[in-house]
Amino acid sequence: MSDQELMEKLKAEFRTMIKKYDLDTDEVNITAKSLSPEEAIGNTRRKDYPILTGREVMLQAEYKGTFGQAFTDAPSEFCGTLNEIAELDLSEDSHNRGLFIAALNAVMAKLGLIEHTVHCRTEDPEKCAFEFADYIRKNYQDKKIALVGYQPSILEALSKEFTVRVLDLNPKNVGQIRCGVKVEHGVDDYKEVVLDWADVVLCTGSTLCNGTIVNFFDIGKDVLFFGITAAGATELLGLKRLCPLSK
Repeated sequence: MSDQELMEKLKAEFRTMIKKYDLDTDEVNITAKSLSPEEAIGNTRRKDYPILTGREVMLQAEYKGTFGQAFTDAPSEFCGTLNEIAELDLSEDSHNRGLFIAALNAVMAKLGLIEHTVHCRTEDPEKCAFEFADYIRKNYQDKKIALVGYQPSILEALSKEFTVRVLDLNPKNVGQIRCGVKVEHGVDDYKEVVLDWADVVLCTGSTLCNGTIVNFFDIGKDVLFFGITAAGATELLGLKRLCPLSK
């Protein structure tokens, strides 16, 4: 599946959803705004999360009092109907993608189709990392782990007891040693790390916004997506997701 085919599939699923629940003619406004780092994850002990270093921005969509969020490097704002969201061009416009994904998460959460669409805050990101380590311990003991997306607390927790390699696209991270692990390039080192080396892949849901998520479909090994961005998409596509402390 190509990136464009994925986006068209998600748009089709969204259109079907709003028709099924008679939302297509509902005059509901969805607003999406860029959250400040403090609004997004609170006052955390660690200061090297991507949202705090300026690489990513969190969009938040509100639909009938329910929130859906998405990380993106192309922030934008929107206020309009669900039909207008469904008609956004997702093939070339990364700003539209962020808006669509945040809105999809909010609508599906409101309908009770998904949970955990609002990022955890303050102490919870580090508690989440322990939950990840426990999950890996129970399900993938002695397996080689590829962490796609530099998430510092998760990397720190995993590196203490598992064999792990990490990929990222931020040039400030690539080539640096983080938690005793060298950060490798998300594109240049993808084949070696993900396809040839890893037994299991932990992949950030932020790959949905930039389209690289399709590189982790049907690769012959378990892929577990984490974070709030891909909440709706993983449910619609039947993919595994872990985001235990989000709201």
